[in-house]
Amino acid sequence: MEVINVNEFGDEDEVFGRPDQIELDVIIKNGLLIHCELKSSMSKSDMHIFERKVRFYERRHGRQATRMIVVSPMIDDPARQVGTKLGIEIYPDSLDVPMWRTLVPSFSPGLQGAGNRS
Repeated sequence: MEVINVNEFGDEDEVFGRPDQIELDVIIKNGLLIHCELKSSMSKSDMHIFERKVRFYERRHGRQATRMIVVSPMIDDPARQVGTKLGIEIYPDSLDVPMWRTLVPSFSPGLQGAGNRS
């Protein structure tokens, strides 16, 4: 497994609406590309920005993300709804991320992020 902190300059306005530095954590494992955002809290706009960062990376590097993961203990309901709509997996703690899905992404036990934890 390789963890890379990507820090590139986006010279167009595709992420922040103006040229700016774009930082993104990327995990590569068994050929899978996983984008991860770890923050103390996430808002609706944070979810949109994370998704735009991932799309920026995909265009720039010509590789599609296998998974998009947000780990944050404080996510309000509007942010959770946006994240779900964008296909972002949401977890309150890194220990809650099911690592078996990185090995077998087509396997789904019916759980989607922390919102359905029992």
